[in-house]
Parts: sequence; structure tokens; C-alpha cells
Amino acid sequence: MEAWMQSLLAALALPEYGLSTVFTVAFVSATLLPLGSEPAVFGLVKLSPHLLWPAIGVATVGNTLGGVVTWWMGLGAHRVVDRWRDSPTHLRALDWLRRIGPRACLLSFLPVIGDPLCAVAGWLRLPLLPCTAWMAAGKFGRYVVMTLGLLYLWPEQLHVGA
Repeated sequence: MEAWMQSLLAALALPEYGLSTVFTVAFVSATLLPLGSEPAVFGLVKLSPHLLWPAIGVATVGNTLGGVVTWWMGLGAHRVVDRWRDSPTHLRALDWLRRIGPRACLLSFLPVIGDPLCAVAGWLRLPLLPCTAWMAAGKFGRYVVMTLGLLYLWPEQLHVGA
């Protein structure tokens, strides 16, 4: 497994691009595109352990800004007719989101439902600033837990290209 991890990190060229790569991957992964940013954060931290908190911070900012873009996409989609508009599941989900309000954006860190949740928050015209704050809190928590968890599982320093 370690050899696979080393070759993946070398292929990503994270030492060359560092925090800008983490920002870009985190931003893109917060849109509706199916991409995960945790491997980029973990890879950078494994190669440059002194960048633990900067990497988590940059990933949080990038992922939150991607969530804000998704929120705006949802706001724009509000003007488009939704084919599931009257389905019972859709109506229950919308009712739940209206009741919870911007705090629901804390769950934006979840796979599969997190990014669409931001879009629906925009579609419902929930206030952007509180939604952004809750998104940032959830995403920061995810990066801390995932990165520290992966560092716990793979504590030894990897040497790429050596």
C-alpha cells in the first residue's frame, strides 16, 4: 500500500504545486463534480508536515468558496422548473431544510448529499452569509478529522522519488 501511495503522491506533483493545488482541488470538489480533496490535503501534509494547518486552512477556504458557488448555482436553478417539484420526498426534504435553515449547511461536508445541499440552500434563498459560515465549520471539521485520521493510520514519513 505504501508503494502505491508514494507513486500517487509523485504523480500529483504536490511538492511542486503545494497549497495552490490543494485550493484548486478543494474548490472543484465542492461543486457538483464528483471529486474528493482529502487525498490532496493528506498527500501535501505527508510530504510537508509543517504545512498541516495551512493545508487544512487552504482546503477549508477553497471548499467553502466552492460551496458558495454551488449555493449560487442553486439560486439560479430556482428559476428552472424542477421535475420532482411535487414528489413527496422532495417536499419533505424542502420542508426539513426550511425548518433547519442555514444550519443545515453544516452537513455540506457529507459525501453525495453535501454539495446538492448547498445548491438547495441557494434555491430556497437561505441567507448566504450564515450558510457560508455553517459550510466553513462543517468543511473545516471534515478536513481536521480526515487529515489527522489519515496521519494516524500512516504516521511514517513517505519519501517520494527516493
